[in-house]
Amino acid sequence: MTLVELDASSGKAEQMQSDRRPENYEELIRLIHERYDSMSKTYQKISVYLTQNPNDVAVKSVNAIGEHCGIHASSFVRFAQALGYKGFKDLQALFQKRLSTAAPGFEARRQALDAALEGREDRSEYGFLRDLVVSDIASLEGLLDNIAPDDLARAADCIVSARTVYIIGQLRAAPVADLLRYVLTMLGQSCVLLDASGGLATHIARTIGPQDMLIAVSFRYYATEVVNIAESASKAGVPIIAISDSTLSPLAKTAAVLFAVPEHDYIFSRSLAAPMCLAQALTVAVAARVQKNTESPRIPTVTATR
Repeated sequence: MTLVELDASSGKAEQMQSDRRPENYEELIRLIHERYDSMSKTYQKISVYLTQNPNDVAVKSVNAIGEHCGIHASSFVRFAQALGYKGFKDLQALFQKRLSTAAPGFEARRQALDAALEGREDRSEYGFLRDLVVSDIASLEGLLDNIAPDDLARAADCIVSARTVYIIGQLRAAPVADLLRYVLTMLGQSCVLLDASGGLATHIARTIGPQDMLIAVSFRYYATEVVNIAESASKAGVPIIAISDSTLSPLAKTAAVLFAVPEHDYIFSRSLAAPMCLAQALTVAVAARVQKNTESPRIPTVTATR
């Protein structure tokens, strides 16, 4: 089956082909990953939503999903047809089957928390705080479903065994990179923060070798320098741990371990609560290894001296 989709953002036609439609959710997600780079921007936006919000896809109408994404429902129908389905409902059936055994999604968690806190429309300053707290709690709970225990163990082992840990995170991801650099340094790990100061990040990154490792942090819209450095490091055989917002992130291709922390719409901005919690968990795992203390590892802190 062949279908041509016109990408309104570029005016360029895109062709997607599917000889056999995926028969289960896992096959569908794998196919989306395989074709993501060749998709139009519209189809890429649809793909990100489907992979980040599977529970919502299972229960919402195509019109509601399209309105949320700012994409006409007909594009979702054509997307499904391009993958071999008769229409969006056929594709949606895979998400509905998955939902029977899946943990609650972000919206379900948020609504439950909202109800527990006797949510009401409150546009005061305190109301904004409350809405952000509810959303952050829901995102933090989602980490337990989205992060694989084996990935945390592999990432901690990689950090401990590295000669030097290089860390990069720009724009909104910068605080996560700063936290990682601070804690790992306090644990005695050799660290280099590839910051944008002086425009030397790319040049310093060229000194990274296979005995070192790179932690790359980036969220939509992905910082170009971060993506480029990760790609160059990967070609040089450098192990990479990536913290991003989606399994479709450009960092996914180069990462030995990818931590995908889905982002959700907030009132003012997108929160860093979940990525920062993940970074802390990773550093605690490293502390447990270097201190040989899995019961109560301690992270040293800088103390004032007189």
